[in-house]
Amino acid sequence: MSILIDKNTRVMTQGITGKTGQFHTRTSRDYANGRACYVAGVNPKKAGEDFEGIPIFGSVKEAKEKTGANASVIYVPPPFAAAAIDEAVDAGIELVICITEGIPVRDMIQTRYRMQGKKTLLVGPNCPGVITPDEIKIGIMPGHIHKKGPIGVVSRSGTLTYEAVGQLMELGLGQSSCVGIGGDPVNGLKHLDVLRMFNDDPATEAVIMVGEIGGTDEEIAARWVKQNMKKPVIGFIAGITAPPGKRMGHAGAIISGGQGTAQEKLAVMEECGIKVTRNPAEMGRTLKSVLK
Repeated sequence: MSILIDKNTRVMTQGITGKTGQFHTRTSRDYANGRACYVAGVNPKKAGEDFEGIPIFGSVKEAKEKTGANASVIYVPPPFAAAAIDEAVDAGIELVICITEGIPVRDMIQTRYRMQGKKTLLVGPNCPGVITPDEIKIGIMPGHIHKKGPIGVVSRSGTLTYEAVGQLMELGLGQSSCVGIGGDPVNGLKHLDVLRMFNDDPATEAVIMVGEIGGTDEEIAARWVKQNMKKPVIGFIAGITAPPGKRMGHAGAIISGGQGTAQEKLAVMEECGIKVTRNPAEMGRTLKSVLK
């Protein structure tokens, strides 16, 4: 099994005719079962055309009705990306993965408000996407570094997602699913949401959770792990210090009132039974040490 996506997922690309949308739709279509999974593109100005055999529709609703697509990946430019999410939500798409970076925070606040009570799950924005190795990938993750296995990965950092996977592969450990949730301050799925899915997934035996400075999402997830998680979790928190004493990272990496530091997050995670590493080069070995 897996979480969020598998070989039966049917995907449309919003922004399929742009350079980025074309490139990553092509690489995703060419990965594993992608030729069966990628069924539609959306561009109101190019409806009726196709991208390398993938039909292009004028709206998300039409693409869903004509192809049965139940997931959408968004490569729409920042000023229009929140509206693209809104369109997918209004059309009843089950899963929306927004890769776009730089969406105005105000736009995302309005979009998250509009999503209340809707069935759509949102991953991102400003994320690398989701992959279920050897089945399907949606987004910009390099498929060749993955293989199917028992380890779940959830991360706010795209680069550290790849680093964690690379270390797992060196140890011969494949992944059940890898989810890059993105680092923006207003986004969709949180660590907690993904950990719940991994906890219920029989194919996942352990999880790597990569967080970043800023906010309290990692602490909230850690406290849930202590009370509910049936599988081992290892954690790492990324943080970059930049003079004069300011912290920088993703747009969501904002420390306020002394809260949200890497040290604070790691301390809470340790208190909650998560085995942490303070060295990003040790994520794989730390994970292997908790496997039965």
